[in-house]
Amino acid sequence: MRPRATFRSACSGLLLAILLGVAARVAGAPVAEVTHVSGALIARKADGSSRILAPQSKVESGELLATAQDTYARIKFTDGSEVTLRPNTQFRIDAFNYEERNAEQDSALFSLIKGGLRTITGLIGKRKPRAYEMRTTTATIGIRGTNYGLLLCQGDCGTVRANDGKTPADGLHLDVAEGAISVTNQSGQVIFTAGQFGFVQNSSSQPTAVPPEQGATRNIPSFTSDNLPGKAPACVVQ
Repeated sequence: MRPRATFRSACSGLLLAILLGVAARVAGAPVAEVTHVSGALIARKADGSSRILAPQSKVESGELLATAQDTYARIKFTDGSEVTLRPNTQFRIDAFNYEERNAEQDSALFSLIKGGLRTITGLIGKRKPRAYEMRTTTATIGIRGTNYGLLLCQGDCGTVRANDGKTPADGLHLDVAEGAISVTNQSGQVIFTAGQFGFVQNSSSQPTAVPPEQGATRNIPSFTSDNLPGKAPACVVQ
């Protein structure tokens, strides 16, 4: 082999090794941290492995977070966004990427598989709203810089009560505390703004506004307290 070819091959090998090393670090880089948890919180990876999380535990992109019965947990992401998970919730971080000096690479894709949450968006939601999606089996949520709550009932909301004291119907319940969200499914897109409550029965039904007294997401903790249920003082709810 000629010296130049050997040098080129060596350089190519070195570059590949560097890129693979960077990719490995990025793949395992934490994107969020558990700030509060009142019970059992488990993280599951795509390979089926799992681990128990505690306050200050790091969370990676691709992990599914599951709360046990009576467990509330709060997660804070590197862009400043926060998510509070209610009991019996499964929430997956499908893809999250935040680089302070590179907004073009922003990505915040999540899935609410079951249960409920309240979230306040961070810098990604402010500087690149189109990079944010919260997916459910019923509809996909987009944002315009906001604070909103979701509750996905799939025959498992028997212990939950709406504002009128009734058990919420199966489907996706939502409310907007600040900003606005877009709710999109097979029927089209509907915008909900601050102070509104909504309901989506299934993936083909149109999202509709409901009166506040029929709202089902007020019992999900907000971000007005540093404590969650199970700690003192109790978390303030909206």
